[in-house]
Amino acid sequence: MEWWQILLIVAGALLGLGVGIAIGYYYRRNIAEAKTAKAEDAVKKMIDDAQKRAETLKKETILEAKEEVYRIKTEQERENKERRNEVQRAERRLQQREESFDKKLESIEKREEQLGARTKEIEKLEAQAQELYDKQKVELERIGSMTADEARTVILNNAEKEARHDATLLIRDIESKAKAEADRRAVNIIASAIQRCAADHVAETTISVVPLPNDEMKGRIIGREGRNIRTLETATGVDLIIDDTPEAVILSGFDPVRREVARIALEKLILDGRIHPARIEEMVEKARKEVDNQIREAGESAIFDVGVHGLHHELVRLLGRLKYRTSYGQNVLKHSIEVAHLAGLMAVELGVNVQLAKRAGLLHDIGKAVDHEVEGSHAQIGADLAKKYRENNQIVHAILAHHGDVEPNTVEAVLVQAADAISAARPGARRETLENYIKRLEKLEEIANSFEGVDKVFAIQAGREVRIMVKPENVNDNDTIILAKDIVKRIESELEYPGTVKVNVIRETRAVEFAK
Repeated sequence: MEWWQILLIVAGALLGLGVGIAIGYYYRRNIAEAKTAKAEDAVKKMIDDAQKRAETLKKETILEAKEEVYRIKTEQERENKERRNEVQRAERRLQQREESFDKKLESIEKREEQLGARTKEIEKLEAQAQELYDKQKVELERIGSMTADEARTVILNNAEKEARHDATLLIRDIESKAKAEADRRAVNIIASAIQRCAADHVAETTISVVPLPNDEMKGRIIGREGRNIRTLETATGVDLIIDDTPEAVILSGFDPVRREVARIALEKLILDGRIHPARIEEMVEKARKEVDNQIREAGESAIFDVGVHGLHHELVRLLGRLKYRTSYGQNVLKHSIEVAHLAGLMAVELGVNVQLAKRAGLLHDIGKAVDHEVEGSHAQIGADLAKKYRENNQIVHAILAHHGDVEPNTVEAVLVQAADAISAARPGARRETLENYIKRLEKLEEIANSFEGVDKVFAIQAGREVRIMVKPENVNDNDTIILAKDIVKRIESELEYPGTVKVNVIRETRAVEFAK
């Protein structure tokens, strides 16, 4: 191939390439312009749409704002209208009140004028009445030969007698009705409790006399130069009285437990026969342990018999000590058990707390176990002990109130008080020395005789009843009730006595004639 052919081919190729490039450039330019025009149309359309939407939103917002303004304006007008109406009503009420006040003021002024006139009239009448009263007073004093003070005293005395008479009738009526029901229920409850409570009627006494096999034993007890008796008295705290009483030694001591220790120790020494200071101390220690065991067993037996559980061990021990304590010859531990049973039985009849009544009845005399060691009444001591060992407040109150030191405020406290009186007052429960018995009878008669109108006094039934005969011309039937109550108050405040004392006031008029 020739060179010019090759050159021609190359020239043709270059020309074709240039034409192709020109055509491609022109085509791409047209496409870009078309896209640009299309994009510009889309943006313009979007802007037109946005402007339309903004215009619509603007119109809607303006419309809503106008509606809200209209609503607020309407509501404000309504509230203003209501307020104007309320103000108008308040003004009308005030106007009506002013008119009412004016009318009342006029009425008051008229009444004041009328009252002023009446006051003057009353003052005039008072002056006339006072003048008339003074004249009548002078006339009455002249006729009655009595001053105004004397007449006033007579009138007051008559009024007092009439008032006492009316009060006595009322008291008698109330008491008769209350007693009719109360006595019936009380008799049934107490009779049932006493019948169901089995207790010993023979009161035990603390043994204070130790029998001896022979009188020679007295010398051995005394010992050389009295060393044995001194050792025994020192170890036990009990006095030994060795006198001319045949084959007996008397033990004297205020503490019943110590006296029991001395009795057991002395009986063991007598049986053993070897009596010297060392042996005495050994026997006393053994007797003390034996008594401690008996005390514990007695306390446990008591709470088991009554059915009371959960007592502090120290209270159980104190209960056991009551086995060696007596009151008017009555064993205090047996008395406490009996009171617990009686209180429990009466609590069952009345439907109150049985366990509380039993517990309080068993512990009511617990203070007597240490009353020779602590100052105060046994009721107060017992209440303090119960409180110390965390007993219920109701138990503490029942112990404190069982002798009337404080007023009982629970049914259980009243039941313990009643059960204590029943146990102490039953026949054979207590005894007292002849000297104290005579003094008590004399004091009963002395108290009854100290009242005006009393004719004769008889203390009967071992001092459990006082029969008082009154002068019928000085004391009427109604006064006998008041007299009996006054005598009872004096007896309760001035005397100490077991059980209760019945005061029976008798008034009678006798007419005696003789046929001849």
